[in-house]
Amino acid sequence: MRIRIVDAFTDRPFSGNPAGVLLLDGADAFPDDSWLQHVALEVNHAETAFAHPLPPGGEADWALRWFTPVTEVAMCGHATLATAHVLHTTGAHEGPVRFATRSGVLVATRADDGSVALDFPTAPLTRVDPPAGLAQVLGTEPLTAFDTGPYVGDLLVEVADEKTVRALGPDPRALAAHSERGVIATARAEDPGRGYDYVSRCFFPNVGIDEDPVTGGAHTALAPFWSERLGRPALTGFQASSRSGRVHTELRGDRTLLTGRAVTVIDGELLDEGAYEKAEAGL
Repeated sequence: MRIRIVDAFTDRPFSGNPAGVLLLDGADAFPDDSWLQHVALEVNHAETAFAHPLPPGGEADWALRWFTPVTEVAMCGHATLATAHVLHTTGAHEGPVRFATRSGVLVATRADDGSVALDFPTAPLTRVDPPAGLAQVLGTEPLTAFDTGPYVGDLLVEVADEKTVRALGPDPRALAAHSERGVIATARAEDPGRGYDYVSRCFFPNVGIDEDPVTGGAHTALAPFWSERLGRPALTGFQASSRSGRVHTELRGDRTLLTGRAVTVIDGELLDEGAYEKAEAGL
């Protein structure tokens, strides 16, 4: 079985957000959940995507699931981009691909320049009071805070400026108590001439990810947040992790387009149980 590691939301290897991708060719159902989780733990990236083709004529072309090293998640942008990239670059699928997921049908469309646009649901933002103690854990006082709804499941907080976002160093264990999945910290770009409109960082300790390098799903909340403030539906976000990456966002009401590139960096073979036994026996 082929397994690939794809860096998403980047055009360069060793940047962006790496995702494992397994295409389960010919499968009519997913393998046992425990096997999927073990593979995701072995890959040990923020998410590993598993996809299998669906019968023609339905509302979707491929079924898609995402697992962190410790749990399944309801939405993942970068691993969806990575999966679409693998489908298109290997010839496994042509044209827009419709994924059946826990977040509904998500469509990925590849442009002539190789970039992929993901059609995701826009996160509903509900203003909330910053939780007591969050400022101490985060290391700065939030200006505003928002619940991002059931699919994203994060607390979105605006902080003073880009410098503050870049300097954050929260304790993941202490941060885990303040949201369902984690915390998105964001601020307006200090210099829009650098090619991005806002900056963010994402901390998801409750799903085993202390800091996610580049988070597509979070941008379904960042897009409406910043589009309202900046007065434009189309923006570019920069996620300022150590690997970093850019997500182009376009707000379309209850849907958000997330556009980026991807690069395959590893293409290998995942051995089945019989192959393990032969390898151990030296055959």
